[in-house]
Amino acid sequence: MPADSWKLFCCNQSRMSVNEERTVTVQEILEDEELQEAYAVLAGSDPDNCSYPQGYVKRQAVFACNTCTPRGVEPAGLCLACTNHCHDGHDIFELYTKRNFRCDCGNSKFGVFRCQLSPGKDRQNAKNHYNHNFHGCYCTCDRPYPDTEDQVNEDMIQCIICEDWYHPRHLGCTVEDSEELQEMVCETCMNKAPFLWTYSTHIAEPPVVKVSPCKWEVEVNKEEDKEPEDKRSDEPCKNGGEGSSTSPSCQEKNGRTACKRTHQEMTGLPVKSQDKTVYCRLRELKTQGLERAREGAVFWPYHWRATLCTCVSCKRAYVDAGVQFLLDESDTVLAYENRGTVEQGPASLDSLLMSSLSTLDRVQQLEIVYQFNEMQTELMTFLRQIADEGKVVTAEAIHQFFGELMSRKRRQMNS
Repeated sequence: MPADSWKLFCCNQSRMSVNEERTVTVQEILEDEELQEAYAVLAGSDPDNCSYPQGYVKRQAVFACNTCTPRGVEPAGLCLACTNHCHDGHDIFELYTKRNFRCDCGNSKFGVFRCQLSPGKDRQNAKNHYNHNFHGCYCTCDRPYPDTEDQVNEDMIQCIICEDWYHPRHLGCTVEDSEELQEMVCETCMNKAPFLWTYSTHIAEPPVVKVSPCKWEVEVNKEEDKEPEDKRSDEPCKNGGEGSSTSPSCQEKNGRTACKRTHQEMTGLPVKSQDKTVYCRLRELKTQGLERAREGAVFWPYHWRATLCTCVSCKRAYVDAGVQFLLDESDTVLAYENRGTVEQGPASLDSLLMSSLSTLDRVQQLEIVYQFNEMQTELMTFLRQIADEGKVVTAEAIHQFFGELMSRKRRQMNS
């Protein structure tokens, strides 16, 4: 586990009263929710080998080094292995996971610093996408996390498109608390792919209101009223579907339909059957006359991606909006976490750590528990000292504590 993840875990342990002293067992460590969550994110990434040779990895845990690439310089991202081996002891930002990312460690963004695991890298990774997360800032408020100046203690939520993290109070909507709602798209990304608003009316959470069809829709519906109801629902997508409800050789002239004769009709050859028309899910939803207010983030149920239309026209729209990955259900964070669990074998975090402990003798097992309790005791002493001095516990103070703790550990190992 990277140092930053371990710090977050230990900081959560420190939330108890500074006057409370207790020891923990191995089982209590294994059952900690923060540790379980960190394992789920990191299990799908290799902790020992740089991911750079794999190219732009579909999804992996990504980190940023504030020591090497602080704010004011070009942003850069690190894989899990480089975070552990090349940037050990540095000030690290944990960015959760990113899609289609290639490790930057040691490239031109790091000056003379070279990657210890995969030194032969290109100067830059042109296809990587960066945002202010790589400098430790998040949300529309551009604040760090955790934020010592923020009086509201709330978990942040990641947008699945831009992959930025947001405070729920800054999403512009009521945050739905439901296990069925697995993914969120922020308002900015909804507007970049406006067709998602139509899907959100029918698939995501309400509110939905009835609206009158626009003038163009009224004109189309007048023509469609001449056709049976069962025929309308199977109409193909316009401008890009693999078929069309009207022959391209037919044109309107002075209110009358004039059609050019085809080559087959002029030569008397048999007419070949037309390609099967393609159904467009998006077009059908638009004709239902429902609409939701185009404001605020949208929360989606887990399998919502499977409902997206895959006709040729819609696929082009996904590419144009840069969201073609929505058609890939293996792109989700949940799929990534599940893959990591499978690749690690049937063992869960509990059995994985317990199997590691089982290779140690009883004295070594007790030593690990003793060291953890010793660390927690030192942390409680540190917090009590701050409380006695009437000071506020800050992120900088916690970082200083762990920095000094790691320095002492290194001196003990080298002595």
